[in-house]
Amino acid sequence: MTDTDQGMFSCRNICWIVGALLGLVLLLLIGGFWGLIAGVLLAAAVAIVLQRMFCAVAGAERATGVAAGVGTGATAAKPADVAAAAEKEAVDRALAEAKAAEDKAEAEKAAEAAEAAEKAAREKAAAEAESGRKAAAEEAAAEARAAKKVAKDKAAPAADAGEGTRPEALDAPQGGKADDLKLIKGVGPKLEQALHDLGFYHYEQIANWTADEVAWVDQNLKGFKGRVSRDGWVDQARALASGEETEFSKRASGSGMYDE
Repeated sequence: MTDTDQGMFSCRNICWIVGALLGLVLLLLIGGFWGLIAGVLLAAAVAIVLQRMFCAVAGAERATGVAAGVGTGATAAKPADVAAAAEKEAVDRALAEAKAAEDKAEAEKAAEAAEAAEKAAREKAAAEAESGRKAAAEEAAAEARAAKKVAKDKAAPAADAGEGTRPEALDAPQGGKADDLKLIKGVGPKLEQALHDLGFYHYEQIANWTADEVAWVDQNLKGFKGRVSRDGWVDQARALASGEETEFSKRASGSGMYDE
């Protein structure tokens, strides 16, 4: 390599260009911030070593002259060996620094991944705990409803006490649909629900009540005692069960107004 101080292709500039190219290659291999640092270090090291190897040697040759003889050539060989060793050391150091940077980057990525996994695990545990609390609350509510129903069923036989005989009741409407008991004069929405609670859903059931059964219902309709006899439910139910209409049922079905 010739040693000229003029132009962009001087010995020094060429050394820096070569170092920059090698640093760029290392940057492309490693990538990221640490790749940039390693590339800069390698470029500087290579440029300095090349300058010492070639630019200094060329200057020394020009100063001493080519005719110095074989002895001078042998003497110049020693600096070349030193420069080669320095170059190797610089390259090794640059590669070691690049490897350390790469290891550090991988360690940071692993730490970030571990943190993300821990966060996901915490969120999953919280969601499962919340789901468990909701399930427990729903189960408790279901148990409370079941206990209330059992208590209600146990209390039902007490209604048999008193005057008359309890009519035969149903657990649910026949065919899954109850008759509109509000078409009976004296039966409003609240009283209809009370009759359902006692197991009475159809006109035919009421139409078949005996005098003793009417007396029992009269005594056990809480808040509506005596309503069955007073409003003549049995006769109205017989007409409605046979498909006929009563004056009240015509008016109620047309206006949607019921008695309470």
